[in-house]
Amino acid sequence: MVSKNYYDVTQWAIGDPFNDIGEVINSILLDIKKRQKEIDENDGGKPGAVIYIPPGDYHLKTQVVIDISFLKIMGSGHGFTSSSIRYNVPEDEWSDLHELWPGGSRILVDLSGSSKEEAAGAAFYIQRSGDPRISSVEFSNFCIDGLHFVDDGSDETNPENTYTNGITGIHVASANDSFRITGMGFVYLEHGIISYHADALTIHDNFIAECGSCIELRGWGQASKVTDNLIGAGFKGYSIYAENFGGLLVTANNVFPRGASCIHLEGVTRSLISNNRLHAFYPGMVILDKNSSENSISSNHLLHDHEPWAPLQGRNNGLDDTFGLLSINGNSNTVIGNHFSEIIDKDQISPKGATPVIIHVVTGNGNYISNNHIVATKSELTSSDSCFASQVEALLTNDANEALEVKTVLIERQSFGNTVLDSGSEAQVELDKEDNAFRATPTPAKHSILNELR
Repeated sequence: MVSKNYYDVTQWAIGDPFNDIGEVINSILLDIKKRQKEIDENDGGKPGAVIYIPPGDYHLKTQVVIDISFLKIMGSGHGFTSSSIRYNVPEDEWSDLHELWPGGSRILVDLSGSSKEEAAGAAFYIQRSGDPRISSVEFSNFCIDGLHFVDDGSDETNPENTYTNGITGIHVASANDSFRITGMGFVYLEHGIISYHADALTIHDNFIAECGSCIELRGWGQASKVTDNLIGAGFKGYSIYAENFGGLLVTANNVFPRGASCIHLEGVTRSLISNNRLHAFYPGMVILDKNSSENSISSNHLLHDHEPWAPLQGRNNGLDDTFGLLSINGNSNTVIGNHFSEIIDKDQISPKGATPVIIHVVTGNGNYISNNHIVATKSELTSSDSCFASQVEALLTNDANEALEVKTVLIERQSFGNTVLDSGSEAQVELDKEDNAFRATPTPAKHSILNELR
């Protein structure tokens, strides 16, 4: 017996899903609302539905507007493949490629996006006013592909590298509860996921890359998690961004380089950043801003090195190396047991001749910084036309043995009552010892890379 609450977009009588899956899904949503009108019928009444998208290429020309709870839209494959690599390969070589486009259950967003009307450029737009909040909407196991980036008026010679097209994958505009975004693929979107006022949101096990920004938790929210994702934004955007959030868990993510930041928090409190692998080509990898306080940052691996792929070299996020890989504006944060690798070309340091900073407490008191391991060595900027090979080679190169002078911890004068333990030598840590507690990392008399700096 087939449930009336299970829909296959290829079997629905209204519209052609391959020409405009948006029209088809909106028609299905109308059918669900027509059939599920009673709010209390035999202790139920509105169970919601599942909409299934089989593997295939589905153009979306009409925005999907969701205003019902208990809805799951699912496919059979996130279908991610790199569009950035393809767009930076000469077109006369495309015929030699095994695949040109992402696959799986793939939605091709054909909306006319506009950065001035952000919501209008969303493939899936979720909004409902009144009580209760819209709840338990799920997106699972399909691909949302923005297809192309466009000329943004900058000096970017290849429009496909602008990370601009006004297109968003999923935009949640109203307060929501227990949403789940799992196993999805997002590619070539200016914004992957935007969610306002989220409560108990799960963003787990997705591939969100080659997007202007990947995850943006806006407005305010609580008790949510961003876990076990593969993420990579463009040089103008966020990989993971949250504002005015409490109880946010950011764990076990693998964040690729090129994003302006890996994790950027503003006004976020009592949250956890742990066990992430973070890689960046620019400083400002993790930013705690606007009085982000009482957060725990632990057991993360942060690598800062240079872009090795020729087509995307020469970009930056506008921050100097004195900004810090981790920048803190807030109070009573715990930074413990992290590994920082600063592997950069001395001639590329900005401003020229400056000493790079690893952990930077700009303002705040009561921050506890302990047992962080900082490796800082000199390398030479290299360039290659092969994206995959050049990045793997850069990651595996570990024979640099010339120490790079850095400030492992910098506590600014306006900050006080902070504690710094075993996170750098006397020469590497800069702070006012009258206003802050400090214990240097013990250094051996011989055979220490730190002694090369003395």
